[in-house]
Amino acid sequence: MSQTALAEKSGVSRRMLVAIEAGEKNVSLTTLDRVAEALDVAFSDLIQAPDARDPSRINEVAWAGTIPGSKAVLLSKATATREVEQWEWCLQPGEVYPSQPDAEGWSEQIYVFAGCLTLMLGDTPLEIGAGEFFMFASDQPHSYRNDGPVAARFVRNVVI
Repeated sequence: MSQTALAEKSGVSRRMLVAIEAGEKNVSLTTLDRVAEALDVAFSDLIQAPDARDPSRINEVAWAGTIPGSKAVLLSKATATREVEQWEWCLQPGEVYPSQPDAEGWSEQIYVFAGCLTLMLGDTPLEIGAGEFFMFASDQPHSYRNDGPVAARFVRNVVI
């Protein structure tokens, strides 16, 4: 598709498209979403590195502000059949939350922003530290544990 045709279809100026393609412009997320829709691709597909091994793990900066450190990072994606629940969790040191397997097709996205969370997938422990994330099919035995000395604080998205 030509830049002119994309500009007409997306409502984004050709000049802006040229600047985006050249990496010269910090574009709004709304503008990127309009370009993705015009190209008939998901927003996440538009910004994901082309050689990504795991298509659910994006981990790409989608927006950077004018002040250093201001940014939006799209961490991961999942296909939802019905809804997505967003939870904020805090597990104090020594706390354990055992979870029953969810229905087939459900998944969870975990982002730890303080402390360290031990995610048990069956009998396999996985440590997720502050600033890290993990996504998994939640139709298997799993539990959350804090083996560390400080509170583990994390966001848990349940994709239904």
